[in-house]
Amino acid sequence: MELALVILFALMAFAGLRLFAVIGGLSLILYLLAEIGDIEGVVNEMYTLATSPLLLTIPLFTFSGYVMAESKTPERLIRLTRALLAPLPGGLAIMCLSACAVFTALTGASGVTIVALGGLLYPVLQQASYKERFALGLLTTSGSIGLLFPPSLVIILYGLVANVSINQLFVAGAIPGVLLIAFFSAYAIVRGVAAKEERRRWRLGEIAKELYASRFELPVPAVVLVGIYGGYLTVTDSAVIVAVYVVIAEFALYRDVPWKRLPEIAQKSMVLVGGIFVIICAAKVLTYYMVDQDVPQSLFEWMRAYIHSKIAFLLLLNGFLLIVGCLMDIFSAILVVVPLIVPIALGFGVDPVHLGIVFLVNLEMGYSTPPVGLNLFIASFRFNKPVMVLTRAALPFLAIMFVRLMVVTYIPELSLALVRLFQVQ
Repeated sequence: MELALVILFALMAFAGLRLFAVIGGLSLILYLLAEIGDIEGVVNEMYTLATSPLLLTIPLFTFSGYVMAESKTPERLIRLTRALLAPLPGGLAIMCLSACAVFTALTGASGVTIVALGGLLYPVLQQASYKERFALGLLTTSGSIGLLFPPSLVIILYGLVANVSINQLFVAGAIPGVLLIAFFSAYAIVRGVAAKEERRRWRLGEIAKELYASRFELPVPAVVLVGIYGGYLTVTDSAVIVAVYVVIAEFALYRDVPWKRLPEIAQKSMVLVGGIFVIICAAKVLTYYMVDQDVPQSLFEWMRAYIHSKIAFLLLLNGFLLIVGCLMDIFSAILVVVPLIVPIALGFGVDPVHLGIVFLVNLEMGYSTPPVGLNLFIASFRFNKPVMVLTRAALPFLAIMFVRLMVVTYIPELSLALVRLFQVQ
C-alpha cells in the first residue's frame, strides 16, 4: 500500500503537481494510515520549527540578496574584480568565476547569478577571444560555486534540517569552496593562455576608484565572514545586520533603487521564502513518518548487509546524491533527502559536519548535471542556446567538480580542520 502511494505521488510530481502538495499529501496519508497519533502534534511541531530564530535568517538573507540583485551591485562587483585580477593569465575568466562566487554567496541563488551576471560577462569573455563553449560552460557552472560561502541559504537550511551547527558548516565549507575556485582558476589560466588574452599591469588609480565605488558594499561580506568565522556574531545576528545595512546602502547611499520599489522587492523575495517554508512544513510530516516507522534504521540494516566500510558507503552516497541533484532543486533535496541519509551516515561513522559539506558539494554539482540540472535551463534561457550545447560546454567543468568532490569526500580534514582549529561551536 505504502509503495503504491509513493509511486502514485511520484507520477503526480512528474505530471506537474507542486512539490509541497506532493510531499504534504503523501506525508499526511502515510501518517494517518500508520495511525501514529493525533495530527495536532505534528502541527505544533511545525509551528515550533516555523518560529525558530534560526529560520529567520532565510527571509532576511534572501531579501538582502534580492535588493543587491536589483541594484547596480553586479556591475560594481565585476569592475572591481576585473581591476584586481587583470594582470593574471586568464585573469578575465578568473574575474568571472570570482564575481559569480561572491554574488551567489550573497544572494543564495545560483539562477539569480546566471541571470544577473551572465548577460554582462558573456560578451566580455567573447571580446577577449575566449571560445564560446568555454565561456558558456564557465558561466553556467560558476553560478553555483559560491554556495559553500556565508551567508549561503542552502547551508542555513541544511543546518536546520540536519540539526547541525550552522556556524560549523560555514567554517567547514571554506576550504572546499576555495578549492573549487582554485581548480577552476587553474583551468581558466590554461584557457586564457590559449586565447592569448591581453594582460595589463595593475593600475592603482583604477583599483582605488573601484574600491571607492564599492565602498558601501564591501562591508557586507566583511560583516558575515568576520562575524561568523570570528565568533562575534551568530548567523541570525549577521542576517539582521546585513538586511538593514543593504537597504541603507542601496536605497539611501547609492540610490540605485527608488524607495517606492522596496515593497515590490520584498514581495518578490518573500515568494521564494514562502515556497521554501511550505515545503519545510510538508517535509516535517514526512520526517515524522519515516522516523516512527524506522525507515532510516531499516535502510541502514539493509545497507550493512552489503556495504561493510565507510569508504564504500560514501561512494554509494555520492552516486545517489548526484542523481538527486540533477532531478531536484537543492532546497527540495535538502528537505526530502537529509532526514533519510543523516541517521544512516552516522551509523557508518561519518562526521555530521563533513556529511553536510559532502551533501552540498554533490548538489552544487547537480545544478549543472544533465539531464535536468537547473543551471542548464536557466543558462539556455539567458544565453538563448540549446540545452545540449550548454551540456557539452559544462562537461570539462563538471569533470573538475567531480575531482573536487572525490577529494572532499575522502579527505574529511579539508572540511573539519578549520572547525577544530577555531573550536567553532
